[in-house]
Amino acid sequence: MTSKQKNSGVRPASGRLGILTPGLGAVATTFMAGVESIRRGRSKPIGSLTQMATIRLGKRTDNRSPLIKDFIPLASLDDIVFGAWDPIPDDALTAARKAGVLDERDLAPIAEFLQGITPMPAVFDNHYVTRINGANVKKGKNKRELAEALRKDIRDFKSKHGLDRLVVVWCASTEIYLKPGPQHATIAAFEQAMESNDDQIAPSMLYAWAALMEGVPFCNGAPNLCVDIPALVELANEKGVPISGKDFKTGQTWLKTVIAPGIKARMLGLKGWYSTNILGNRDGEVLDDPASFKTKEESKLSVLHTILQPDKYPDLYKDFSHVVRINYYPPRGDNKEGWDNIDIVGWMNYPMQIKVNFLCRDSILAAPIVLDLALFSDFAHRAGMKGIQEWLSFYYKSPMAAAGLQPEHDLFIQQTKLKNTLRHLMGEEQITHLGLEYYA
Repeated sequence: MTSKQKNSGVRPASGRLGILTPGLGAVATTFMAGVESIRRGRSKPIGSLTQMATIRLGKRTDNRSPLIKDFIPLASLDDIVFGAWDPIPDDALTAARKAGVLDERDLAPIAEFLQGITPMPAVFDNHYVTRINGANVKKGKNKRELAEALRKDIRDFKSKHGLDRLVVVWCASTEIYLKPGPQHATIAAFEQAMESNDDQIAPSMLYAWAALMEGVPFCNGAPNLCVDIPALVELANEKGVPISGKDFKTGQTWLKTVIAPGIKARMLGLKGWYSTNILGNRDGEVLDDPASFKTKEESKLSVLHTILQPDKYPDLYKDFSHVVRINYYPPRGDNKEGWDNIDIVGWMNYPMQIKVNFLCRDSILAAPIVLDLALFSDFAHRAGMKGIQEWLSFYYKSPMAAAGLQPEHDLFIQQTKLKNTLRHLMGEEQITHLGLEYYA
């Protein structure tokens, strides 16, 4: 008897799963093209935990380490159907070519498939993303009407493709910086603010509200204020729907959540951490706007303080300098480059430095995150989980956490939490690494 069969609390992944992405740009098209390439046997799902990672079960001596996809009932890649919204009307093939992430040798074999994915008109407003313009935009008398149009899109897409379940993953641009206000405090206040076209209700919030109202899990891949407001957390719990966010942890911040725990584990001091990035894709263009960069900056800056806990270790981490810069540099395209200079302190207060130069491909790192979040969120929904899915913090720069709790940023603690959640849901013992003889 397999673990999938042993646990009856998780509904099976029968039928087809729709994955809808607000945004059909570099990340979304790279994700869709990659899944189709994998389905045709042209590539491997490198970077995806759901497809390539194993999970240890029981004692080390038991030698039980199945693939995650063989341990829990996940939707098959063959059962996934893609859809999107975007203010630019390009089909996925045209959008992928414009994004410049994938070479033509990888696009040509799946060109017909990508051409068949055309974006639905988006809920979009230049007030929130100033550097993008597009004509493929919904019209409505107020934001409530626009959100209801998104709900109809979700229902129509599900019906048209004969889908059993859906997940929405935000892959669109970073919106301007907003602070939580009274409009976000309760469901009633939020819906009234939609009716009155309140500026504090951003388009991403409308997508989240529409998804939750339709009983669809929502994942926020950008740093903007979205599903993490009290009203939508309340709605997710009321509707019994999983939510997670925010901001895909791909390049420089991912490395921070690897390096910073190592510095802390050895009780080394930190004087300063300077980070700068250059990128030239649509995301870079959007972040060239100071209001949008403020949203991203807040997401990036929170990581180190939470990991290093300067309040608990003032001799090591009090008042360290942390600077983050992002520069739009068109020639680089999607191939982002991040430089980090880290000034650390060792025995007898002697200074040392760590320097990192990470030449990454932003969308190549983000695409498997979209896949994993969609599949894990669908799994969580079938397992009866609702509200904030803190166990998915592994994938985010600014993870959501329950009210009053600090989010966990340490990548290795996040990975343990993720795998232990899977073990728990499937009726297996959680791994504690106690080192007792029977766990040897």
